[in-house]
Amino acid sequence: MHSTGNSNKEIAMKRYSTTVIAHICAIVLLSAAAFFAFSHRMPFTGILLALFIAGLGINLYRLQMIQLRLMKQLSQNIRCGDTALSFRSKYRNAQLEELTDELREAMRLYKKRTMEANEIESWQKLIRVMGHEIMNSITPIISLSETLSTREVEYSRMQQGMQVIHKRSKGLLEFVENYRRITRIPAPVKEKVTLAELFNGIAELIPNDYISFAQPAPQISIKADRTQIEQVLINIIKNAIEACAEVPSPQIQVKSSVSETGTVSITVSDNGPGILPNVLDKIFIPFFTTKENGSGIGLSLCKQIMHLHGGNITARSTPEQGSEFTLFFN
Repeated sequence: MHSTGNSNKEIAMKRYSTTVIAHICAIVLLSAAAFFAFSHRMPFTGILLALFIAGLGINLYRLQMIQLRLMKQLSQNIRCGDTALSFRSKYRNAQLEELTDELREAMRLYKKRTMEANEIESWQKLIRVMGHEIMNSITPIISLSETLSTREVEYSRMQQGMQVIHKRSKGLLEFVENYRRITRIPAPVKEKVTLAELFNGIAELIPNDYISFAQPAPQISIKADRTQIEQVLINIIKNAIEACAEVPSPQIQVKSSVSETGTVSITVSDNGPGILPNVLDKIFIPFFTTKENGSGIGLSLCKQIMHLHGGNITARSTPEQGSEFTLFFN
């Protein structure tokens, strides 16, 4: 199956290469013939040959533009995490369309392998974090309970020890509750939501002078669970507000765009201190946080909600310049 796919892809590439080489050879030969015709005072023949050369040149340019359009669409699909690549030019080009089908299948297989590898890695990281959090709570509880049960201690010290045990037990209970939250996200109830209504609703929920919403066109809409997407955007905007807390002139911008392939994206950007590169690749891991009192589940919830919507969320950041989070809706 795999070898057959590779064989078909090689055939499609060879056909396309042969077509391009044939065009170039024809242009060279016709150029020589046109030069000969004009040199021997055969202007009519020379003009006809020049027209043929122009036609071949235009067709070759068209082939290159179709390929560039395909590569641009492929790049956009990869960025959005969409493997359903579809390419049909208004000019019939069976070779490029055949190559597109091969690329779509290759992307599907690549995404499947990547998701499996990422899932294993995510579970390993989650287990490490959970083990760390649980041990941090259990160890002092065991130590204190052993001390209180095997030694005679004053009432005040016993009371202090019980307070510590209560605090650590409560912290462990909160940790387990947070874990339940990220594993029990309800399936989204999708409906048509216009971005204009979505932005206006969030602007009312988070009124702030330095948050600007670029109003999208009224017809731009997504199929989504409005409550869940509002939760995602509010979470990201609140993170941006916290990031800009010590910035002299904070700026947070929420804007949208629609790609050539119809993918709708919403971007939240800020001019805060940014996120360090060694932290950026961990921000979507459950329970990972750099905040003193953070739970580490906010961005993990956002990513899971976007995956339930068949979309994706990405983050880009430059230290000392700011961060940018983008939601993609396919």
